[in-house]
Amino acid sequence: MINTIDFADILFLDIETISAAPRFSDLTEHEQLLWNQKSQWMQQKDGISAEEAYSKAAIYAEFGKVVAIAYGKIMAHEAEDRILVRSIASLNERDLLCAFAELLCSNGKKTRILCAHNGKEFDFPFLARRMIIHQIQLPPQLQLAGKKPWEIPHLDTLEFWKFGDYKHYSSLDLLAHCLQIPSPKLQMSGADVGKHCYEPNGLERVESYCRADVIALIRIACRMHGINQVMDFPVDEESRSTSCFLIPTNN
Repeated sequence: MINTIDFADILFLDIETISAAPRFSDLTEHEQLLWNQKSQWMQQKDGISAEEAYSKAAIYAEFGKVVAIAYGKIMAHEAEDRILVRSIASLNERDLLCAFAELLCSNGKKTRILCAHNGKEFDFPFLARRMIIHQIQLPPQLQLAGKKPWEIPHLDTLEFWKFGDYKHYSSLDLLAHCLQIPSPKLQMSGADVGKHCYEPNGLERVESYCRADVIALIRIACRMHGINQVMDFPVDEESRSTSCFLIPTNN
């Protein structure tokens, strides 16, 4: 699919998530019961309690929330192509998701293709579920009902790397290492996001880490499709508030 599409049509993205309630004890009695049911397989597999399993709550849309979204694309420039990366981060998830939904709808009738690493399993469904929970109208790129697989505008670098081997999983960090691309995981990992969010300047660090993931993602996707010069593309990196972060529609 990517071979027949201009890379300029692809919006690369990454999200960072945390548990909606900081601790298991912060859940209501009913929510604790629901989490106990949701995490049964994890408890049995690892021999842990529901409270101990709650450390993984951030990966479930019913019990987690999005705190950062980074997105980027390859832009044609007067002198040379460059990687453009933007991001938002907020503990007010509804405002963050509303802004991102507006971004995805800002291209009028042109549907932007979304690409993420393990996006089909995590990023795309997580965003869609959290938008529904907040009663936010799903943008066209996340409306999948009734669509045939080839009509869904989603690309996934993990899927590319599998080459049909569906039992295979490789992290973004591992692919970056194999392809000799600087890894964002050297400064932080996804497991660290929750503890950093509530520290002084912690959310800014999470946002920066999320942008670094997108830069690595773009380079990995290009390397997979023979665009090796992407390593030399300059990076235009910037974070913006939710009120002014939209990519201009003429980009």
